[in-house]
Amino acid sequence: MATKHYLTYLQNTMARRWDNLALADLDGENRYTYAELAAAIEKLHTTWRECGIKEGDKIALCGRNCANWGLLFLAVESYKAVVVSILPDFTGEGIHSLVNHSEAVLLYVGPNVKKKIDTKEMTGLKATIFMDDMTIVTADDKFRKAYEGADEVFKKAFPEGVKLSDIHYPVDNLDELAVINYTSGSTGNPKGVMLTHLNLSGNVEFAAKRIPHKPGDTVLSMLPIAHMFGLMFEFLYQVCEGAETYFLTQAPTPTVLMKAFAQVKPFMILTVPLVIEKIVKKGVLPKISSPLMKVLWKTPGINRIIRGKVKEGLDKTFGGRLRYLIIGGAALNGEVEQVLHDIKFQYCVGYGMTECAPLISYEDWWAYKFHSCGKDLPQCRVRIDSEDPIHKDGEIQVKGINVMKGYYKNEEATKAVFTEDGWMRTGDLGVLDKDGNIFIHGRSKNMILGPSGQNIYPEELEDKLNSLPCIVESIVVDRDHKLVALVYPDTSADGKKLLGNKSLTQQMEENRVAANRNLPQYSQISAIELVASEFEKTPKRSIKRYLYK
Repeated sequence: MATKHYLTYLQNTMARRWDNLALADLDGENRYTYAELAAAIEKLHTTWRECGIKEGDKIALCGRNCANWGLLFLAVESYKAVVVSILPDFTGEGIHSLVNHSEAVLLYVGPNVKKKIDTKEMTGLKATIFMDDMTIVTADDKFRKAYEGADEVFKKAFPEGVKLSDIHYPVDNLDELAVINYTSGSTGNPKGVMLTHLNLSGNVEFAAKRIPHKPGDTVLSMLPIAHMFGLMFEFLYQVCEGAETYFLTQAPTPTVLMKAFAQVKPFMILTVPLVIEKIVKKGVLPKISSPLMKVLWKTPGINRIIRGKVKEGLDKTFGGRLRYLIIGGAALNGEVEQVLHDIKFQYCVGYGMTECAPLISYEDWWAYKFHSCGKDLPQCRVRIDSEDPIHKDGEIQVKGINVMKGYYKNEEATKAVFTEDGWMRTGDLGVLDKDGNIFIHGRSKNMILGPSGQNIYPEELEDKLNSLPCIVESIVVDRDHKLVALVYPDTSADGKKLLGNKSLTQQMEENRVAANRNLPQYSQISAIELVASEFEKTPKRSIKRYLYK
């Protein structure tokens, strides 16, 4: 059966929810009903045509989560242009590099990004536009004149406003490029994941069938929308299926989240392990850790009452209407998962990656197998590269309509990630049980998951560190969700000369501050620890990372 285009889902939803809320900034001004969303999309299309933007052009979005980010995404996709998705946490230099690498002709920026970019460094842009109110930041006179005159053109084209009968989104382009999603910054060859409309549609179609909406369902968009996990499951599938999506436009601190959950009362929460671990460790574990409670927790009869009370409290924490808690990005802490399992909480752990737009595996919480990350999707098959996939770990490899075309302008990385018979290497190690549940036991890649689902590549941080004074080599590791750099210092005569009158400790603190100056907030190095000898190496002189934690 052919995959239905996600824009077909959106158009059908507009027909039945025309006057209902679609997107809104939580505690903000921008909000759109489906009718207003349709009109705003048509207005953007009119503006781009007037300004000479063509089908296939790249339009970069770099800003915090907000309703206008969502509007722009849908407008670009339905214009047959390509979204270039860039995390706003990158440095100005990193954003310049990715905009240039993507060959974007327009750049829409949020307030934090606007402050740190230099438009002269992005030579291919026709204009930079402020995402919050759609005003021009920089543009040449010709573009500016066309942009400012587009309002009149739009009013003449739709004198009675945009009607449902005016909406005709393109759905004949499933195999064409839809999104370039950058998973890393500017060090080395950037990895811009090329995702097609089919890749996105496969994820939307799966979610629409397996996680259906009810009238009045609400969702909170709190993961970075520039990251595929947040983009797909806190926004795109939700708006295509008719949920009211509220964007958290500030940092998701525990206090901010608790208030937001109470306001929005989401039917579904997607999150990374860190958020759930903090909530359970702070609000649940202290209450059930006394010797008496440990006994009562396991005593038949009474334990059902106690666990029921704990579940009731967690339900209230999440707003009281939660039907799905979906955790992804990394393994969940064993103690925390045991508590969720014991109280029969409505949670599951899924598995995905940007290259699969992003979902690879999932299982409904009532059928979810403890410690697994679900079963592969009908759209995306999984195999284990092992002689005994049930008992012996092997690399998890995937194939299907969710899998990307490759990395933009990076043939070497694209070739390396696919096997000769066309399966994509995930770099993760695991097994499949007899029922098809996937169990991940480790990573052969080195990526570290950031606090809000960002991908942190330690090699990029190490590259910056290794160029600083008195550092021979370094490894960046994750310790209790903080990044620590292990450094082998230069104690040679040259190193001592560089050091001068400073102590090694002083120099390393200066190095840490210098490195952080050019790093996004989520990948800041919290400490540097000195090691006494060189790191152990493989025969190919690669550091044996698994020996260092």
